[in-house]
Amino acid sequence: MTLRYAYNTNGAANHRLDDALRLIADSGYQGAAITLDHHHCDPFADDWRGGAKRIARLLDELGLGAIVETGARFLLNPRAKHEPTLISPEPEGRDRRVALLTRAIDIAAIWKADAVSFWAGVPRPGVGRDDAHNWLHAGLERVLNYAEEAGVDAAFEPEPGMLIETCGEWDALHERHPRLKLALDTGHCIVSQDIDPADAVRRYADHLGTVAVEDMARGVHVHLPFGEGDMDIPAVLKALNDIGFERLVSVELSRESPRAHEAIPESIAYLRQKAPT
Repeated sequence: MTLRYAYNTNGAANHRLDDALRLIADSGYQGAAITLDHHHCDPFADDWRGGAKRIARLLDELGLGAIVETGARFLLNPRAKHEPTLISPEPEGRDRRVALLTRAIDIAAIWKADAVSFWAGVPRPGVGRDDAHNWLHAGLERVLNYAEEAGVDAAFEPEPGMLIETCGEWDALHERHPRLKLALDTGHCIVSQDIDPADAVRRYADHLGTVAVEDMARGVHVHLPFGEGDMDIPAVLKALNDIGFERLVSVELSRESPRAHEAIPESIAYLRQKAPT
């Protein structure tokens, strides 16, 4: 089979979304992982639905599938990165994060996206882990109920430095929330070192909502261009091929926006070179 690749627009933050999508399509990708942001299909714009429908038409014109990403840094709070989250101590903050995630689900339904990807958040100083987990469980139920009604997969991403960091910790979440898919960032396995990335692909084959690839150095949470870290990309691609993964495999290079015009075509050329034959 031939794997289908996407590029995350958080790595094209200096481009207009339309321009980024055209560059992604022209480079040979089959999809885009679109990080909703104030300048990229703002989910809180007055006419957010009209904007999402316009992007749907462009995706269709370009022959691109989609994944909806929700990790914009300052979309909800211009003074605090990624805040508020599902584990913020203020109920109104948690409600605002849920509002973003449910809006992302609405947009995913319009785009017929593979999934909506999201994470837990970083516990604030003084917040107990029991409280954080209780808030997370409550938020997940709200999000999963909404996603089920909309017919959209909600995929949870273990993120180094956050409350849920590893695939093993995702297992515990999934046991309590069986509708929850896994958003597997293979680079995060290199950082946390809890499971080999290719082994994670095979182990969680039945639960994968979306998969991201990039290079990373062991123990260092920095998304690197391919060939600059310790990731065995051929092994990951072989594992995806072996399990018959048909969804989009997205490249996430969030630090490469200043050279997106080069990083986007370079990345798919590398993946094609390393793809199993």
